[in-house]
Amino acid sequence: MNALPSLAIGVLALQGAFSAHIERLRAIGADARSVRLPVDLETLDGLVLPGGESTTMSNLLRTFDLVEPLRRFIASGRPVFGTCAGMILLADRILDGRPDQIALGSCGIVVRRNGYGRQVDSFETDIDVAGLSDPFHAIFIRAPRIEQISAEVEVLARHEGDPVLVRAGSVLAASFHPELTNDDRIHRLFADMVRDATSNERSPAR
Repeated sequence: MNALPSLAIGVLALQGAFSAHIERLRAIGADARSVRLPVDLETLDGLVLPGGESTTMSNLLRTFDLVEPLRRFIASGRPVFGTCAGMILLADRILDGRPDQIALGSCGIVVRRNGYGRQVDSFETDIDVAGLSDPFHAIFIRAPRIEQISAEVEVLARHEGDPVLVRAGSVLAASFHPELTNDDRIHRLFADMVRDATSNERSPAR
């Protein structure tokens, strides 16, 4: 089987923990790039929406005219991975958010902002992730809680019964921060999604 070209994976770099995602993606061999403008999306195979402050991110998306380009990117079927605030952006509906807060409606979930508490309530725990042989050490910081999922959403991990890692087609979303650990397995899971999507797109029609 021929090797695929290096995967071009963008990381939204307006605010939040984007640099840690870029480092983690580069460490596993991806061509990780910062995304700040709509033009930055054009040559990407996949995209990460990082953690940070979700209301600030919403405002910055409007400032940089990224809302509709992001919707088009997701609709194109190219994989997207949202972590913490990034997951909030991908949600269908946000509970306890600001009325003008952006929900891209791309993941079939309803989330509660700061559902696990404020900064002082942040915690770390081991979770079992579908497809991984050993538990993943997850870091939850002002984490959103998934309160509803639609039928097409696959739950990949739970914490105390609540979904914390989900997949809906080409969209992956996590309540926690995998980029803040030395464990690259969830980033590899996303890279595999990008590789599969890119391989299918580039395969000759039969």
